[in-house]
Amino acid sequence: MESFRKLSVCFLLLCFTSMSSTLDMITPDQPLRDGQNKSLVSDRGIFEAGFFNLANSKSRYVGIWYKDIREKTIVWVANRENPLHSASGVLQIDSGKGILRILDSKGIETWSSNASQQAENPVLQLLDSGNLVLREEKNSSSILWQSFDYPGDTFLPGMKIRSDIGTGKYMGLTSWKSREDPTPGEYSMHIDTKGLPQLVVTKEKKMTYRAGPWTGLGFTGTPELRTIKSAKFIFELSKDEASYEYTVLNNATLMRSRLMPEGYPLRLIWSSQANKWDVFYPSQFDQCESYALCGPNTNCTGGTDSNCKCLTGYTASTSGGCVRTTTRLGCGRGDVFQKYQRMKLPDTSASWYNTTMSLQECEKLCLRNCTCAAYSNLNISDGGSGCLHWFNNIVDLRELKEGGQDFYIRVFAVSGLDSAVKNGMNKRRLAGIVIGCALLIISIVILGLIIRKKLMHPGKAIYWRDKNDKEDIDLPIFEFSTISNATDQFSERNKLGQGGFGPVYKGVLADGQEIAVKRLSKTSGQGMDEFKNEVLLIAKLQHRNLVKLLGCSIQQGEKLLIYEFMLNGSLDYFLFNSTKTKLLDWAKRFHIIDGIARGLLYLHQDSRLRIIHRDLKTSNILLDINMNPKISDFGLARIFGGDQAEANTNRVMGTYGYMPPEYAVHGSFSDKSDVFSFGVMVLEIISGKKNRGFCDPHYRLNLLGHAWKLWIEKRPMDLMDEQLQESVISSELLRCIQVGLLCVQQRPEDRPNMSTVILMLNGEKSLPDPGEPGFYIGSDNQPLANSTIRSSGECSINEASNSTLEPR
Repeated sequence: MESFRKLSVCFLLLCFTSMSSTLDMITPDQPLRDGQNKSLVSDRGIFEAGFFNLANSKSRYVGIWYKDIREKTIVWVANRENPLHSASGVLQIDSGKGILRILDSKGIETWSSNASQQAENPVLQLLDSGNLVLREEKNSSSILWQSFDYPGDTFLPGMKIRSDIGTGKYMGLTSWKSREDPTPGEYSMHIDTKGLPQLVVTKEKKMTYRAGPWTGLGFTGTPELRTIKSAKFIFELSKDEASYEYTVLNNATLMRSRLMPEGYPLRLIWSSQANKWDVFYPSQFDQCESYALCGPNTNCTGGTDSNCKCLTGYTASTSGGCVRTTTRLGCGRGDVFQKYQRMKLPDTSASWYNTTMSLQECEKLCLRNCTCAAYSNLNISDGGSGCLHWFNNIVDLRELKEGGQDFYIRVFAVSGLDSAVKNGMNKRRLAGIVIGCALLIISIVILGLIIRKKLMHPGKAIYWRDKNDKEDIDLPIFEFSTISNATDQFSERNKLGQGGFGPVYKGVLADGQEIAVKRLSKTSGQGMDEFKNEVLLIAKLQHRNLVKLLGCSIQQGEKLLIYEFMLNGSLDYFLFNSTKTKLLDWAKRFHIIDGIARGLLYLHQDSRLRIIHRDLKTSNILLDINMNPKISDFGLARIFGGDQAEANTNRVMGTYGYMPPEYAVHGSFSDKSDVFSFGVMVLEIISGKKNRGFCDPHYRLNLLGHAWKLWIEKRPMDLMDEQLQESVISSELLRCIQVGLLCVQQRPEDRPNMSTVILMLNGEKSLPDPGEPGFYIGSDNQPLANSTIRSSGECSINEASNSTLEPR
């Protein structure tokens, strides 16, 4: 009996000790204190949370680990950047604000959850998923904060990696600094939303590894996912967000993914029999997993010693990677596609995709676009669906031993085919020669007739002479029927927009080349002089920031200008659209500002002609597939002689909001007129607001006046578009605001020229203080003495480019 009593007492003491060493939740009145051997444990005892240290380090952290795995496996750390230096920390809840805090021995806060919400009775609970949740005590669904929203280096079932499509802001994994130091390391794993979203690993924003895009069955670079039967992997893509998660099908399965300090991800599953973590992915990848190891237009075939091979139709380049074997692009005439199997698809950050197109439709569309270099199915499940296009260079393509998918690379013209294809064609060549000889005479006769027809119809000649220039311009003059067919008879569905001189349509020529067609309205202010002016000017200009003119047509009473097609349309389409503007982070906006400035410098100084544009505005800035800006619409441009500084006109044409005072009032224009328009665009790009569409509610100021008021009140950052808060570089933004204000100053002589502007934008020249802008209404609510054009006080929209004013 005595022995039984002793055993009973020992059992009770043991139970009491066990109960006192673990908690099921933390309340404001019951914090978790280091040094008291207490911890927070999930309901089924899978996870444990509390204070810990690593190896021989004295640093103390608050984190989460698997409870019953002997070798401590940490899955999350709260105070990664601010460890405690003694075993006397406290994890507590601020009841009034619903904030979780870690305090050191002196009561100083070293970490907090940063989620401040009104909370009546907040409690902290550790779930069996490994998610540490701060919630209302009486409502388990009322989440105030959770650790799953702030991942560390470990990806657990039920957790989401996600990215915002509009802003590119992401929530992903961040590696440890080393295996014994949880401080944030150099590597990040997240979903990159440029082009078709894909799972990537980056080091200081530079891509080092890609799992690739989702194929419907898994990521293209991780065929191992298909073999895992104990989990379900889910990738969701909407217009607003891309997300990735996985769930285990058996609650007893312990699975995790970890981004290692060396930069590669591991997927591990716990083996209770072997009492260890089994690795699904190799502990290190072969060399082909290093991003773009072989350079562009190559296939990395893997192995211990990586084997880099040029793709069909490409040859090795001295600068690395491969380049096309031919520079003469067929653009649909004789082009074929070479099929590659079991491939990890290349980088999709500059790709285009469609979810409903068939593979056959995908191929045809690629053939019609000269810049389309390859295509593939978007989704390979259920027989395949969707379309994915790559343009120009193919980067980070590799061959897999198993899995992967079919990939079709474009081979331009017969000269690009590999030897196997050529040998097959040689067998038919002899027969072709015989037939060709028979047709040669007929071809010569037909060619002679065509040449004779050209000579008899001067209106269709391919040369146009400028009366002010002795040099002929080699510019194609298209048949009206050709352009009409390319635009489907100028159908409304092909209409890209409406300019001051007429509509602009998208077209596709018979060879597959995409074009933009400006159809001058018969009632517009642009007559034959303006038309010839634009043709002759643009044909002579060659710069990466100027739109390229491909040709024109002057038949059937129509005046058509044919330009290269800009996939992303005009800048105003992005800038003043509440949804599209999210795609313009600060880096893109600064790139656009810099590109416009360089295009203007070329016009004003570096081209063989000195040209004043006179109608610069956001709708006349086009964006190519890489968001490079290109200045367009030269209908109002004027050529200046070598010593000419300014000119006057009795016919003022342009767009309100972008015209400088001296031009709008007196008809005087110079290169400083374009500088003023550029300054307006800079302030619009920064603010995301139109100059004329903006009204200060208190002072009735336009955007220039508002920007100036913020500047003199020393709060210029208030001008910034709220979409830029996450991506802006403050020093660059302030510099651009100051440059913008310098460009819109009232007096032309006070404005910098474009060469100075570029130096200022890049921080290579000091910036003077700006003066008052043109059309600024001062504090007495009166306009400047020499400014007679002003708004009535109501907000107004951008006008078209056919406004005519008579100067005084």
